[in-house]
Amino acid sequence: MIRTRLLQCMSALLALALVMGCRKDAAPTAPVTGELLFQDEFDGASGAPPSPTRWRYEVGTDWGNAQLEYDTNRTQNASLNGVGQLVITARAETFQNRSYTSARLNTLGLFTSMHGRFEARMKLPIGQGIWPAFWLLGSNIGTVGWPGCGEIDIMEMRGQTPTQIQGSLHGPGYSGGASLTSSFNLTAGTFNDDFHVFSVEWSPSRIVWKVDGITYKTVTPSSLPSNGTWVFEHPFSIILNLAVGGSYVGAPNGSTVFPQTLVVDWVRVYRITP
Repeated sequence: MIRTRLLQCMSALLALALVMGCRKDAAPTAPVTGELLFQDEFDGASGAPPSPTRWRYEVGTDWGNAQLEYDTNRTQNASLNGVGQLVITARAETFQNRSYTSARLNTLGLFTSMHGRFEARMKLPIGQGIWPAFWLLGSNIGTVGWPGCGEIDIMEMRGQTPTQIQGSLHGPGYSGGASLTSSFNLTAGTFNDDFHVFSVEWSPSRIVWKVDGITYKTVTPSSLPSNGTWVFEHPFSIILNLAVGGSYVGAPNGSTVFPQTLVVDWVRVYRITP
C-alpha cells in the first residue's frame, strides 16, 4: 500500500511539473529583478478585444513606410484567443481602398516609461512582405516629431527571412536606412515554429537587445555617429503591429499565405534594479 501511494505521489508530481513547464507564466528565460511596471497576460474570452485600459488601436494606413495594409479597430484584426494570448491578424481583403487589413496597438496615453526591461513572448508570422514588430516610440513625437522623439525597435522581422530578426535604434543622425541595426539568427527552426522572448534592457548608459536571454546588441551614447544625438531620457510608449508590405520588406507575392498571425503570449515591463 505504501509503495502504491508513493508511486501515485510521484506520478502526480511529474504531471504537475509537466504542466508547469508548459504554463505561460513559467520562469522567464533570464532572471528579472525590479518592480513590475506593466503586464498584460491577455487573459479573456475568445474574440474579445485587447484591454482598453492597456492598449489603444491606431487606425489608418502607410505610417510613412509605404505599408499596404489598413490598420483597423476590429476584433477580426486584433483579439484575444481565449487561451491567454493576443492574436494580431493580417488579412487579404479590400478595405478602405486597401487590399489588406491588420492592426497596430499602442500604449500611448495609457502607459509610458523611461528605462527598464521591456519584453514580450511571441510567435511570429512568416512570408514575403510580412512585417511583425514590437517597438518603443518616444511619447513626445507630437511635439518634436520623428526621429527627434527616438525609436527603439525591440524586434522586427522580414517575413521572407524567417530565421532572422533585427533590433534597431533610431534618432537624430541615425534613422531610417542609417539606423543602428543588428541581426539575431536562429541556429535551428524558424521564428514561426515556437514562441521566443524578445527584450531590451534600457538604462541611462546603454540599451541592450536580447532574444531568449541571449544578448546580441548593445548601444551606448558613444556608439552614435558624430552627428547623432542621444534622445532616450524621456518616456516611451509600446507598439505591437503586423504590417503588410512597405519599404522594409517589399510587397507580398504569390507565395504569401493569408491570413497571417502574430501571436503574443505576454508583454511585461520591469524597472531594472542596479
